[in-house]
Parts: sequence; structure tokens; C-alpha cells
Amino acid sequence: MESVIKVDKVTKVYKMYAEPKDRLKEALGLNKGRVYHKKSYALDEVSFEVGRGEIVGIVGRNGSGKSTILKILTGVLNPTSGDVQIHGKVAALLELGTGFNMEYTGMQNIYLNATMMRVSREEIEERIPQILAFADIGEYINQPVKTYSSGMFVRLAFAVAIHVDPDILIVDEALAVGDIRFQMKCMDKFTEFVQKGKTILFVTHDVNSVKRFCNRAIWLNRGKLLMDGNTDEVTDRYLDFLKSDLPIEQYLAQCVAENHAQRGDAAGQIDMSGIDLVQIHQLHMFNAAGREIEEIQHGEKVVLKVSYLVGDETLKNPVLGVAIRRIDNEYICGLNTKLDNMSIPWKKGYNEVTLTYPQFNLIGGEYYFDVGIFDQTGIVNLDYRTRIKSYFVKMDYIAEGIVVLNHEWSVKR
Repeated sequence: MESVIKVDKVTKVYKMYAEPKDRLKEALGLNKGRVYHKKSYALDEVSFEVGRGEIVGIVGRNGSGKSTILKILTGVLNPTSGDVQIHGKVAALLELGTGFNMEYTGMQNIYLNATMMRVSREEIEERIPQILAFADIGEYINQPVKTYSSGMFVRLAFAVAIHVDPDILIVDEALAVGDIRFQMKCMDKFTEFVQKGKTILFVTHDVNSVKRFCNRAIWLNRGKLLMDGNTDEVTDRYLDFLKSDLPIEQYLAQCVAENHAQRGDAAGQIDMSGIDLVQIHQLHMFNAAGREIEEIQHGEKVVLKVSYLVGDETLKNPVLGVAIRRIDNEYICGLNTKLDNMSIPWKKGYNEVTLTYPQFNLIGGEYYFDVGIFDQTGIVNLDYRTRIKSYFVKMDYIAEGIVVLNHEWSVKR
């Protein structure tokens, strides 16, 4: 795919001063050699490429560097270091006010923006009827934009941006102030742009919009690029991080630790020493073809093999349960053999039970299994393994909530 945007190790550093006078002291070279500022990294060696026709969503918390990278791409800011290459005409809809003179009228700002985007006066005059129709702000077009409401402002800004025939459209959170009908018009235009093979960069806090609209996502955190890839995988990981309510370093360390633990457990040898009653051993996941998996594709058949080591085979009618929890510990589903009137094997040594989900219909995201073994009442806990297996559900279908129920639509004609 032809690359139209290339960002190579871009860094943006701001100098933070404790007091305004420290800035002056440093500028005048007072106390030679002393540094009065601290460095704050808005972006820290961020690199990525965007191909022609891609729709890329950028997600992250406030202060992650999302708007900073867009401003660098549009030339509003210069990077401290690194290189940016743009191939094609760029139109941008950034935060309100960017690229507009507040004292000029709406009409004057149309010409101003056209000049900034290297569109000739003749070309823009041909497109003014379309711009005015799309913006739909009536007589206010001849009033200073400082008198506009935020909704009127964004309508005009977006109308100009999409009618200068850009190759690349860059959109920040500004669309959030538009009304529903205007947002629908914008989505129609976005679709039209995509069909023409144009490129869109889209920054928003609305992850569902990224899921619905983008074919690729980038996750920024504190100026660093954490993930870049499939929209569902990136946004689900990002949502899992938000749900976990953990510092990013702890969240990432937890993910690594769980992966190591799973690999180590699978490679372990059976050790019966010290087992009095029972000990849960392992849980493995398999797909319909019998291949062991670490990720689940939404809707596929999933087979669990739960093994346990019995030390006392005289126990009567023990119960085995499997629970699914989301990364934020939300309880999703619990099943046990007592509820389903099933007896489990109980001989001294190694035992195994199979649990099959014909269609694993949880929405995309990170989850984990708990496994417990209880007495015949299902109350006394003999052994319990929380987070025995963490896994990720990959999903192409766009849905909300926790689970997608099997369903069928019909329309009466």
C-alpha cells in the first residue's frame, strides 16, 4: 500500500518552569550552566505510517499526545526531533479556532482557509455554493466568526475542510459539538471520501466510533505508541486498560506476567507431593479443529480441558465450576457440574473434565477463567484457581455490552 503519511521517531518536548521568572533567567543565561526547566514529553519517539485510503483512529487518555501528533502533521506545531513526511493535500478539522481568524466573517475565513491549503480563488469560488449548503448557517456567513456558537463554527470549518478536495482529512474531537443531523452528514461524507480512496485520521474519546468507522487504530499513552494494528484488538486492549484502573506500567507488567505464568504452567510436570484433598492442575483451550489456542475468535467453538490432581478419592460427589470474568473483575458467567447434574471423574492422581462452548459469543476484549472444586453441596471450597487462564476475544462484528446473543432480523413488507 502506498504510504501518504510517514512519522519517524517524532518527539515533542515542552519546557516546564516552576515560575515565570525562571524562564527569563534561563533566557538571559543567568547562573550560567543552570537549567531552570523540566522536560515534559508530549510525544516520545513515535513512529508509524498511514497508507492511501486507510481510516486510522487514534485513541488514548487526555494528555496522551493525540492532538499533538495531529497538530504536527498539519504544521500547526513543529516537532522537537524526528521527521514527518506528507504526500498529498491535507485538510484538517482540529480544535475550535485552529486556522480561523476570529475577527473575520465566515465568508472571509473560507477564502483564508483556501489560501492556506493552496486552493486558488477561482477554485474556491466554484465550491462556495456547496460549502454554504453543507454548513447551513444562513446569514451568519457574513458575520464575524467570534459571534458563532460552537456548533455553527464546526459546521463551517468542516464544510470548508471537505470541499477543498483534500487527499488526507485529519479530524480531532471537534465533531463532538455537531448535532445529530450534522454528524450524519459528516459520516456520509467520510464514506464518500473512503470510496474515493482518500485517507482519514480520526481522533476521539468515543471508542465505539473508532470501532465502527476505522479499519486501523493507534493507541497512544503519555506520548508513547503502545499499539498499532487491527481496530478491534487495539481498542479492546485500550478499554481493558481503562477498566482495570491500573497504572499503565502495572497493567502491562500484569499482561506479561500472566503470559509467562501460562507458558510455565503448560510446560510443568505433575507433582503429587503435598496434595491432601485435591489440587487444580491446568486449563487448556482448543478450537473446533482441536488446535490449542491462546485467543478466541468471537462466535467460534471453544473446548476447555480442565485437569486436577486428586489426593483423597473417598470424597463423594465433588463439584467442579468454571467462571468467566472480565479484566475489571466483572462476573460474566459461572457454570458448575452440580447445576448441570453431572458427575466428574474422581480417581487418585490425574483427572480431566471437558467443557465445550458451542459458540463463544462474548464481545471483544480481555477475560480470564477461574476454576474451583467444591464439596457435594457446592459451598465448601476444596481448591480454587483465579485467573488460571487469561485470554483475548477477537471480534470483527461491532457490538456493545457483554455478549452477542444469537439473533435473526425480519421485516414485514
